[in-house]
Amino acid sequence: MPAEATPPGLVLRSRAAGSVRRPAAVRGGGSGTPSRPRGGGPRRLLERARRAWDRPLTAYYLILGSALLITVLGLVMVYSASMIKALELSLPASYFFRKQFLAALIGGALMFAAARMPAKLHRALSYPMLVVTVFLMVLVQIPGIGMSVNGNQNWIYLGGPFQLQPSEFGKLALILWGADLLARKQDKRLLTQWKHMLVPLVPVAFLLLGLIMLGGDMGTAIILSAILFGLLWLAGAPTRLFGGVLAVAGTLAVLLIKTSPNRMGRLACIGATDPGPQDQCWQAVHGIYALASGGWFGSGLGASVEKWGQLPEPHTDFIFAITGEELGLAGTLSVLALFAALGYAGIRVAGRTEDPFVRYAAGGVTTWIVAQAVINIGAVLGLLPIAGVPLPLFSYGGSALLPTMFAVGLLIAFARDDPAARAALAMRQPRVSWKSMRRRVKKRPSGER
Repeated sequence: MPAEATPPGLVLRSRAAGSVRRPAAVRGGGSGTPSRPRGGGPRRLLERARRAWDRPLTAYYLILGSALLITVLGLVMVYSASMIKALELSLPASYFFRKQFLAALIGGALMFAAARMPAKLHRALSYPMLVVTVFLMVLVQIPGIGMSVNGNQNWIYLGGPFQLQPSEFGKLALILWGADLLARKQDKRLLTQWKHMLVPLVPVAFLLLGLIMLGGDMGTAIILSAILFGLLWLAGAPTRLFGGVLAVAGTLAVLLIKTSPNRMGRLACIGATDPGPQDQCWQAVHGIYALASGGWFGSGLGASVEKWGQLPEPHTDFIFAITGEELGLAGTLSVLALFAALGYAGIRVAGRTEDPFVRYAAGGVTTWIVAQAVINIGAVLGLLPIAGVPLPLFSYGGSALLPTMFAVGLLIAFARDDPAARAALAMRQPRVSWKSMRRRVKKRPSGER
């Protein structure tokens, strides 16, 4: 029947029954395949990347992956940067690498333990850790027990080639204790009063700062101050209160810098391009030389020139300069990207949790690692004064590596503890274990095997 002669009622009934066919352009073409959304590949790739970025386990994998990659790359660079220094001291070329590798193994065990510990156990350990750390920091100042390294009295001799710097553990102790303190006060709704926000957090932090400054370690004191400000900011300190604490700390820092010719000399070397009189800016200038000579992809592993006695501390404070010389701009940008990923993941964990202790602890750990990385890299680039702090997880030093890896384990535990992450991890675990399968096989009759 021609379409013109079709009765109107039949057309309406056919449309209601779904018998009227849509045009080929709407169906997606004559081939029957669905048409692709407008916008093409780039939009779909961006959408997939956004969905992957918002997955529950993104922070978990970022923390674990970036921390392990930084540590492994740090081991490689410690071996490369320390060979000449070890030979100068009549030691085997792998001497510093072996010590760092041992510290990394112990730190890995600590990270795994911290990642498996519940938040309640971390809170229970905070007070004993703070007391032990303060006790060790007091022992450092006792003659005959404490050791002086590069003019800083911040070490305890443990026997053989092993030394301990208690101030590195003071950062972790302040974070755990401060997070527990602020969480308990938030539960009691006491943080709206300035005295409860400051006391006893600020006095205890100033006690640790005083013990550190007695040893002359300005760099560690700066990191500890950054942790204190991070905790206060997370607790919601008002601007005038935050500014008051910052003003007091800034005044003390200015006095300490002006009363020390060594610190004034370091401040004068910011942006220096010449060693200056008496070579006071020698280390800063040769760090720039190392970075500048690396080019895009570096001179190759082990081919650094500055580590042959030109650059002091090539495997500790200035290991980033050797990385730039041997791996080039590509290597340094990779290190920066890994630290950026770790910092983002820590902020994400702190921002998405509903547990106040987790928020304060994750924020404190992130502040510690990011601030220390910025200060170290800024000093190597000539943008900040040389503070004498190592690059976290990267520079040589077991006393710095152990608490930092434990702190990374904290972040991993907090990322795993998120309800969505727990559900995602539970779905990925196999429902039937090998032991249960073997038991089932043993229970079957012999004829069914």
